[in-house]
Amino acid sequence: MYNILGDLNKTSGIQGSMLVGGDGIIIAADLDERLEDETVGALAASIVSNVNKAMERLKQHNPDRITIEAGEGKIFLNDAGVGILAVVTEPEVNVGMVRLEIKNAISRIKGQ
Repeated sequence: MYNILGDLNKTSGIQGSMLVGGDGIIIAADLDERLEDETVGALAASIVSNVNKAMERLKQHNPDRITIEAGEGKIFLNDAGVGILAVVTEPEVNVGMVRLEIKNAISRIKGQ
């Protein structure tokens, strides 16, 4: 698992990635030392849970991915089957490239 995250983190602009359970428990993490694993994991699980509840109220399916854009960077949250793949990036990242690499990482995670 850590090798998949390490390979993902080689993508230009990615500051770190992690796989976290829906309950916020970290499965695997390879984040920049400036980012707190527990904080990012709890945030990812909370956001996905709240968005899923909102989508249920709207009678919609749960999303496969959620992207948050802020002045300091972006956070990509993706359903990876066994958990949530959270990827933290710089603000001016190539979004298309990051999404492609996330898709490849999720395929590898699901293949294990």
